[in-house]
Amino acid sequence: MTLSTKQGVWVVPPLRAVWIPANTPHSVAMSGLVSMRTLYFLPRLCRKLPGKCFVMNVSALLRELILHACKFKKLNKKALAERRIIEIIVDQLKAVDSIPLQLPHPTDSRAMRVVEALLADPGDQRDLKNLCKDSGASKRTIQRIFLEETKMNFGKWRQQLRLLHGLQLLASGEKVTEAAWDAGYCSASAFISMFRRQLGQTPRRYFETRDSSLA
Repeated sequence: MTLSTKQGVWVVPPLRAVWIPANTPHSVAMSGLVSMRTLYFLPRLCRKLPGKCFVMNVSALLRELILHACKFKKLNKKALAERRIIEIIVDQLKAVDSIPLQLPHPTDSRAMRVVEALLADPGDQRDLKNLCKDSGASKRTIQRIFLEETKMNFGKWRQQLRLLHGLQLLASGEKVTEAAWDAGYCSASAFISMFRRQLGQTPRRYFETRDSSLA
């Protein structure tokens, strides 16, 4: 799944989840076949959870808890057994590991012109100087804006865009070689090296999942 908000984009691979705080306007797009489960929490249960979106790993225990919780129309805290389920899920969420699969967006309109050009073609090979020609700002200005507003330098931001684009393609069934080329890499080995460096596994290993009804 790909989650989009005004603040950026988050890619959610199989057997992972995304946390979306209340009152966050968003859209979701699917890549390939997806089976999804959604839990809604009362605000008072989530005061210690982050106030921004993030992608998380889902442990085997949390996965089973989510599947079990979805059997209920609504969990009732007044019922002891159901209250325990809620408490364990919330405890699990507080302890989850976040995954660096977000792509923050700058708010500056000049930087957003660069963003929009690359979102339309993540494999675009133009350097920043040439990308800036239609942005209304100099290369140095765009570099400063990216660092201030996304907390990432432009090179790192562009690498993250290519990683997330590659993830989307792989999830929709593309081969590693095709995903690498479309994401702007000159070879599959370069893409795999970057992928392993960022996520700790090769693409094939990362997408190996158990037989699961949760994605």
